[in-house]
Parts: sequence; C-alpha cells; structure tokens
Amino acid sequence: MSALNIILMGPPGAGKGTQSRILVDGRGMVQLSTGDMLRGARTSGTEMGRVVAAVMDKGDLVTDAIVIGLIREKLTDLHPEGGFIFDGFPRTLAQADALGALLDEVGQRIAHVIEMHVDDAVLVDRVSGRSTCAACGEVYHDQTRPIPADGHCSNCGATTFTRRADDNADALRNRLLAYYKQTSPLIGYYYAKGMLRHVDGLADIDTVTQSIAAILDG
Repeated sequence: MSALNIILMGPPGAGKGTQSRILVDGRGMVQLSTGDMLRGARTSGTEMGRVVAAVMDKGDLVTDAIVIGLIREKLTDLHPEGGFIFDGFPRTLAQADALGALLDEVGQRIAHVIEMHVDDAVLVDRVSGRSTCAACGEVYHDQTRPIPADGHCSNCGATTFTRRADDNADALRNRLLAYYKQTSPLIGYYYAKGMLRHVDGLADIDTVTQSIAAILDG
C-alpha cells in the first residue's frame, strides 16, 4: 500500500473525524488538523511553538504563514506509511496555493481531494443531539446511536461525553453557510486540477469507509 496524501473536505457533521480515525488506524496515515497542530505547537517549546503561543496569547489570528510553517515541520519530521490527511486546511484559495507550493518544495503532492457530500436538511437532523466521547472522539446521537446504557464508550470504555453548544439546528445552519461560502471556490479549484472526488457523507460509516477506500486503492 503506497503512501497517499489526501485532503478531506466536508461540512460540520459530515463525518470527517470518524473517517480520519479509520484511515489513521487502518492505513497508518497521519491526520494533520489545524487546531490540533496549533494546540500542540503552543506547548512544544520549539521556535515555531513560541511564535504560535505569542500570537494566540495576544488574541490575534494565526496567519497562513504560521500554519504552513507547522505543516512544513510535520512533512519533514514525520514519514507515515499511509501518507497525510489534511483536515481543516486549506480553507481558502490562498491557502490552497500555499499548500501546493509547500508540497512541491518537499517533493510531495496531494493525490485526492475527497469531498464528503451531504444533504443539508438531513445533516441538521443528524447533528442536532450529537455527543462525543471526550477520550477517543467516538460520536453518539440521542436518537440514532445513543450512549450505551452502562455509560461507557463502546470504543474505549471512557465515561465522559461532551456536547458542543453549537450542535443545534440554528447554529449548524449558520456553520453550514460559513462552510459553503469558504469552500465553494476550493471545490472548483480542485475540480479544475482533476483531483476532486465525491463520497456520500450521509451513508452509513462502513459504506463511506468503503467509498473512500475505493478512491485510494483505485
């Protein structure tokens, strides 16, 4: 199985986190989440980490250059068997250009951009009432997949679950609007490059996993 770098795109609640964990566990990929990288850098003690901490402590927005710097560190320090999953980046055309330039610089490339396509109305119903295991990130839902009766996560056995304050219908519609405004240009950008692939993000987890596998193994 050769290493493949992918970008995983999809609106809030589409299942990117679940599918990323499956790819990490099953294919030896490394998930590069912007949020996780920033949190890790802040406490790392590295030069880049000190820059991140200084910016965040002042309440300023982290620049694209800083995020690209963090990604450069990961690309040069880590050599995962399955490749990298870019999650939450790029979000703009400028970021897409910067990522492409960085990958060229280090001799890598994006193999596929996988969009997890959803029906917004169905997604709103699915996300409202969602809870997440605080330990492993396993997702539960009040109606379709309740937390086990014994109060233990079926994946890791933990007993602490969190619910996002904005996992409600009105907040999710606003998040969806922001997502589509941000990412619509990226859809066209990667389509024009012949890199865009689609999967049904509202299918059951196993079906989505198989659809992604078919793309990576095709």
